[in-house]
Amino acid sequence: MAETNLAALVESLLFVADEPVSVGRLAEALERTPGEVERALRELEESLLGHGLELERMGSRVQMVTRPEAAAAVERFLGLGGRRRLSPAALETLAVIAYRQPVSRPEIEVVRGVNCDSVLRTLLSAGLIEEVGRGATVGRPILYGVTFAFLQHFGLGRLEELPPLEAVGADAEEQAGVAESPPA
Repeated sequence: MAETNLAALVESLLFVADEPVSVGRLAEALERTPGEVERALRELEESLLGHGLELERMGSRVQMVTRPEAAAAVERFLGLGGRRRLSPAALETLAVIAYRQPVSRPEIEVVRGVNCDSVLRTLLSAGLIEEVGRGATVGRPILYGVTFAFLQHFGLGRLEELPPLEAVGADAEEQAGVAESPPA
């Protein structure tokens, strides 16, 4: 089996998968090593440049999805309504989870300074976050992380595409007009 064929086989498996698949699972199904599958994924990713599909990754899981630029056309074609609008509270909570995951509700509330129960329920029902485990602290609080739906909603291929926190803070200060003035 040539490497090019391996990329085509990986593409086939991702096409029929109804959910994100781990590299290990792909390797097992193809009777190859995870390293070989990773090389095939990189080759597939390159071959998809300029096409309507792309690979989306979160940790060791990967999924083939339509490009964010096609979202409006795909939604119209499938008869889906526009994207769900998120409140400022939901966006703030999502940002805390995305940058600090895995994170518990009490940790989110410390950052935001308000109760987050209803926002977390909304984000869970929208499929943008999920329970990813339990904390090791007293009470073993539920830990939350973002999902592939989060990546799709924001047009990201992987979590590493989130802007660095320093850039986010600087942009917010600049937009608010509170950027530091140069020393006199």
